[in-house]
Amino acid sequence: MTDDPLPAEHLSPLATLADEVLAEVGYEVAAAADAIDDAVPGYGGLFDPATTPAELRRALESLLASEVTRPPVPESTSDTFVLYVDGSSRGNPGPAGAGAVIMDAAEDQLARLGRPVGSRTGNNTAEYVALQLGLSELVARYEPQRVEVRIDSMTVIRDVWGGDGPTESGVETYSEAITAALSSIPEHQYTHLSDSDPNPADALATVGADIAAFGPG
Repeated sequence: MTDDPLPAEHLSPLATLADEVLAEVGYEVAAAADAIDDAVPGYGGLFDPATTPAELRRALESLLASEVTRPPVPESTSDTFVLYVDGSSRGNPGPAGAGAVIMDAAEDQLARLGRPVGSRTGNNTAEYVALQLGLSELVARYEPQRVEVRIDSMTVIRDVWGGDGPTESGVETYSEAITAALSSIPEHQYTHLSDSDPNPADALATVGADIAAFGPG
C-alpha cells in the first residue's frame, strides 16, 4: 500500500482527518468506516446524524494516535487486473469524492477504495483522483503486468490515453502520478463505460463526496 497520504484539494479540518484515517488503512472504505464507528462513543458512527462534529473529531484523532491497523492485502493468483474508477462531484464544483475497485482477472474484488477529494471540486478533477487512487494502490500492492481500466470520463481517457496531457486546469500532480504508475505496467488499456454500465466504484466515490461535505468540525 502507499506509505503517504495522496494529495487532495481543499478539505475542512474534519474531512482532512477522515482522509488521513483512510490513508492509514490504504483507503479501504469499509475498514475505515468500521474503525471510526467503533471509536465513536455510544451508538453513533461516521454518518450517523446523532454523531456531533466534536465526537467525530475525537474519534478520528484517537484512531490516528493509535496507528490504526491496515487490513491484510488479498493475494492475487494472476498478474492481470481490472480497475474500475469513478469520481463524483455535487454541484460541479462542490463536495467531491473518488472511488476505485481493484479486481483480479476473474473479476473477484481485491480492494474497495474511496476518499474525499475536495470541498469545492469539479467532476473532472475527481475522476483524475479516482484513477490516481486506483493505480497507486494497485502498483503498491501487486506487480501488475496487465490492467484494464474501466472508466466513464472521456476527458480523462483523452488526456491519459490520447497522449495530449491534461486539459483540465490544476490536475498536473494527479496526471504525473498516473503517468508514472502506468509506465510501470507493461500492458494497459481502457474501456469506456456508458452511463448505463454498472460501476462498483460509484458508491465509493459517493462516500468520498459525503466526507468532503463535512463542515469544519
